[in-house]
Amino acid sequence: MIPRDQESTRSGGGWLHWLSTLTDMMAYPLKTSHYVELVNPLWTTHKMQARVEAVWDETSHARTITLRPGANWRGHRPGQHVRIGVAVDGKHYTRTYTVSSAPERGDGCFTITVKAIDGGRLSHYLVRKLKVGDYVPVGLPQGDFYLPDASPTQPLFITAGSGITPAMSMLRSMLAQQRMANSVHIHYAPSPQETIFGQELREIDAAQKHYTLHEIHTAALAADDPARHFSLENLARLCPDWQSRDCYACGPADLLRAVEATWEEAGLAHRLHIERFRADLAEVPDDAVGGRVRFANSDLEVEADSATNLLRVAEDAGLNPPHGCRMGICHTCNTTLKSGCVRDLRTGEVLNEAGAIVQTCVCAAAGDCELDL
Repeated sequence: MIPRDQESTRSGGGWLHWLSTLTDMMAYPLKTSHYVELVNPLWTTHKMQARVEAVWDETSHARTITLRPGANWRGHRPGQHVRIGVAVDGKHYTRTYTVSSAPERGDGCFTITVKAIDGGRLSHYLVRKLKVGDYVPVGLPQGDFYLPDASPTQPLFITAGSGITPAMSMLRSMLAQQRMANSVHIHYAPSPQETIFGQELREIDAAQKHYTLHEIHTAALAADDPARHFSLENLARLCPDWQSRDCYACGPADLLRAVEATWEEAGLAHRLHIERFRADLAEVPDDAVGGRVRFANSDLEVEADSATNLLRVAEDAGLNPPHGCRMGICHTCNTTLKSGCVRDLRTGEVLNEAGAIVQTCVCAAAGDCELDL
C-alpha cells in the first residue's frame, strides 16, 4: 500500500508541480506565483504573506493583531516566534514577535501582541497604523522556547510586560487541550490597566484550580520596596516549591539576569528556560570611543558613537541593510569588516581583523571602520 503522503505526491502533488514548472517557464523571468499575487497575495509561493484580519488594543500601548497566513505556512508550537516585515517610509523593516495565540486555534489565523517601545519604528507602526486588510510579509515559526510535548507537571512562569506573550500562548494551548498543568505564574506590570491580557489571566486564575496567578503592579510600589523586584526572598514567598518546577521566564534584561543568577546559584540552570526579546548587552566601557563609519558599497560615511549598533547607524544614514531578529541570533545582518575596529555590545569583544564577520545589530564602532555595506 502506498503511504498517503506519497500517494498524494504521485497523484495531485506531482501534477501540480509539473504544471507549476511549465507555467513558470512561460512566465520567465518571473514565476507564476508573481502573477497569482496580483489576484490574492495569500496564494503566492515565492514569498509568504499574511493579511490583517483584526486588531485589538490590549492596553494603551499594546495591540493584538490577528493574521491570516498564506501558502506554505506551518503551525507553531506554543511559545515560538515569527518574523514580521513592514515597509515604513519607503524602507523595509523586520522584527521578531512571539505568537500569542494557541496552535489549536481553528480559524487558520494566529495572533501577535505588540507593545510600542520608545524609539521603536516598527512597533509604533504596528500598534498605531496597521489596519485590517493590510498585508505583511511573515516568516515561519521558530524558536525553542516552548512546552515539550510531554508537558511538565508543574511549570513556573515568570514574566514581565510584553514578556507575557509566549506564556499566554502556552496557557491558551493547555486550556484548549483541557490539560491545565499545576502552574504558578508571577507577572510584573505597571498597573492592572497596563497588564497585557490582564482580564484573561484573572479569569483563568478564577476558573482553573491548578493555575495560580501573582500580579505585581510596580507603579503602586515604592522604588525601595523589596516586593517591586524579583528576588530569591520574593520567589520563595510566592512559590515555595520553585526548586521542583520547570521555569519559563520572559521579560526585560534585568529581570532575566536576576532569574538566571538565582537558578544558577541553586544548581538548577537545567530547569530554567529563558526567552529574550532583546540582546543582553554588556556595559559600554567608560573609555570606549566611536568613530567614522564608512559603508563601502554605498559610498557613504557617517559619525557613530560607541553605544549605537551599526545597523541603526546605517538605517539612520538612509540605508536599508538586511536584518532580522536585531538581537544577534539569526545572523541575517552579517557583513564583512573591511578595515578598522568594532565592538560586540554583548561581550565587549573588539574585532579589528579585516575580513571578520560583523553582526551589525549587536556591534558598534570602536574607532574608524569600513563595512561591506
